[in-house]
Formats: sequence, C-alpha cells, structure tokens
Amino acid sequence: MLTYSFADLGSDSLYGHLYKCIRNDILKGVLAPGTRLPSKRAFAKNLGISTITVENAYQQLMAEGYLYSVPKKGYFVADITNEVKAAAAGTPEEVVISPEQADYFADFVSNSTNQANFPFSIWARLMRETISGKSEELLTNPPPGGIRELREAIADYLFQFRGMSVSPEQIIIGAGTEYLYGLLIQLLGRDKIFAVEDPGYRKIAQIYASNCVKCCYLPLDSSGVDVAALEASGAQILHTSPSHHFPTGIITPISRRYELLGWAARDDSRYIIEDDYDCEFRLLGKPIPALQSIDQTEKVIYMNTFTKSLASTIRISYMVLPPRLLASYYQQLGFYSCTVSNFEQYTLAAFISQGYFEKHVNRMRTFYHRQRDLLLDAIKKSPLSSMVEITEEDAGLHFLMKLATTLSDEELIRRAQREGVRISCLSQYYHQQREGAEHILIINYSGIESDRIAEAIARLSRCLR
Repeated sequence: MLTYSFADLGSDSLYGHLYKCIRNDILKGVLAPGTRLPSKRAFAKNLGISTITVENAYQQLMAEGYLYSVPKKGYFVADITNEVKAAAAGTPEEVVISPEQADYFADFVSNSTNQANFPFSIWARLMRETISGKSEELLTNPPPGGIRELREAIADYLFQFRGMSVSPEQIIIGAGTEYLYGLLIQLLGRDKIFAVEDPGYRKIAQIYASNCVKCCYLPLDSSGVDVAALEASGAQILHTSPSHHFPTGIITPISRRYELLGWAARDDSRYIIEDDYDCEFRLLGKPIPALQSIDQTEKVIYMNTFTKSLASTIRISYMVLPPRLLASYYQQLGFYSCTVSNFEQYTLAAFISQGYFEKHVNRMRTFYHRQRDLLLDAIKKSPLSSMVEITEEDAGLHFLMKLATTLSDEELIRRAQREGVRISCLSQYYHQQREGAEHILIINYSGIESDRIAEAIARLSRCLR
C-alpha cells in the first residue's frame, strides 16, 4: 500500500500534503495510468490520518483530472501522458525575457525623470485629500472617457496654454498613448492606410503593425512631412508631430500645416493624428500653436501625455476627438472602461486645476534650460568642440550633434557603451536609410544628472580617439 511521510509538512495542511504527494507520483510515472488507489478508509488507517483528509485529497485530484472514480470500485489514476507530453513540447527550454536596462553612467536616450524633480510633497498631499474627500467617487465606475473633473481640467489647460477650444466631452483619458492608438485604429478602421514620418519614433509604426494595419513611411523635408509623398502614398491617416518632430527637431511652419489640413479636407476618410508629446518644453520663445487650434474642418485628432511633463512612469495620456467622431466613438467603443484608476485621475485633476501643473512645467522648463546650457558648455570645453555641429538645441528636450568622424554609427554606439554612456544615432530612426544621416547623435538630456554631464562628455570624447 502507498505510504507517505507527514513528518515535515511546512505550511501545508494534511490533505494538501497528501494531494501533492500523490500528484507528484502521478506526474513522475510512479503511479501508472489505471492504477487503483487504496480505499479512503484503508488508506487513512495506513497513514494514521482521518478519512476526511484522504477524501479531500482525492476530491482535489479528481477535480484537476489526475484521478477518476468508478462506482463501487474505487479511485483510479487518469491517463495524462498525452497532456504532459504536449505541455512539455510546447514549453521552451528557456524563456527569454527582455533584459533590464543596463546601469549606464550617463544615458542620453532615456526620457526618465530625475526623482529630485518630481513634486512628491504636493502630489502626496493631493493624494491624501483625494482619499479623504472623495471616498465615494473613488469606488464609482468612471465614464468610458474618464472622470469629468480631469477632462475639465485638461480642457481648461489646453485653452489657456495651447489655444485650443475643446469641450470636456471631446477628451478621452487612457493609460498611455499606446492604448489610445489601439482605440483609434478600431475607430478609424483597420482597412485604412496609416502614414508615419521617416525618420520617426519607431514604436508608433510597431504599434500599427501589431494591430494589423497597413503602414507607410513618408520622407521629410526641411518643413516636415512631404505633402507630395503623402498624396502619392494613398494613406487616409497621417500620424505627425508638427510642433517638434522626433528625432530631427523639425517644426512644421504654418504654410505646411495648411497644406496638411487641405490634404485631410479633400476626403471624408482622411484624418491627422497630431502627436504633441513635449509641447511644454520649447526653450526659446512661446510654445508652437497646436495644429488642432487652426483646424476648421474637424480633421485633427490631438494626442498628448503626462509622461514627459511629470514622469515617464505616470501612464496617463489623452486624446481630443473632433466632434464629428464623438458619436461614432461612443457607439462603437463606448463599452470600453477607462483604463486609468479614479485615484490617479482625481489626483491629477487637482494638480492641474489648482495651478500646480503650470508651476511644475515652468520650473522644469528652467531646469531643462540649465541642463541644456551645461551640456553645450561641457561640449564647448571638451575635445569635441572642434569636431561637432549642434542643431535644434531650442526645440525641446533633445538636440542633434553631428560628428566629424569616419566611424560607423554602430561602432560609435559600441564605444560609448564601453565607456558607460548610452547614445542613439539619427540613422537608427530611418525606415529607409538616407544619405547624410550618419554620424548624427540624438542627445536627450531629460534624465541625465547635472553633476555627471562634464564626465559624460569627456567619455564621449574618448570614443572618437
């Protein structure tokens, strides 16, 4: 008869321990399919435990398919060999998971936020006030587009600082722009062709591809998207960042903006997705007006996020739908729940409506201006000064640095990595490689620590030796 030890149970109950012992013997083949197990009474007497303990273990094994019972005959081991083989065949020997980000001395690629710059004390106080003052609202399901208070706060902010006159109803809150892109694809249709900028932020095209929509790449000229190429592409949807293109830093002038709006107006199925990802951080002059603010034909879908202005880990984004799309959105997609918790929405609403967001942005603009100046000064004082050309230093949180070198971009990246510096090159962001894109670094300075700037530039200088 089967015998198991109950000497070292750990945190297991008696029946749980017995269940594991029998299950393991079945999986290892010690108990072959069809083997009859002892009766509950005899098994309990042999093991020195109660009958109910054996019965509970048997019932659990039956529920999971390891045993089956035959009336008046007892319990038998089920044949699970096919299931075990299928599971083993489908299980990879080693699961490859994306590695954690390496610990660089200086990272000119990441858009992470220095923890010293986040307004923790204000945010914590608003969180406490939200908990104590909105206990009922926190447990009430929000509308699909997000809570009213946050949408009103965003609408007011867009009017005051972006010149956009929109209603709170037009604003849809979501956990990250990636999620909102998925909603737009469903709303506009997977049969549409989506056009993206080349070069451009690679994740955008990856999101469209993963959603099984056709994506085409449009070349840029000095004013942004090439309208002739857009017309020839057959695309119905254009995804663009006219106020500050990434990675080139191009600002689309007003004449080109009207050309793009004219393109969209010529066909009912055409729309423009305006990605205004870092509009708050233009370092010279006033922020560039949004394309949406001059749209008279309701063809622009405006998108923005708080990951740049607050922190990359605050996954709160929003889109502003033109009125002509609102009814279709709620008819087709109104069943989706808002993906941002009430807790975060009410806290952010208070942060914006009480003026803290405006103050934070102003403080961060001053900080980033100083960061940029420190970087440019360090470059000027380093051996790099005689071999670099800086462009687009006023547009936002990155600038371009062209190097006079014969090294390939891949070799530059490898050498920088050996020095503990993470860099990216403009050539990496092209779908189709273009002449003249080599040897241009994209220097993102939003996450680098000020006291490391001089040493980081010294390490970059060593890469060119």
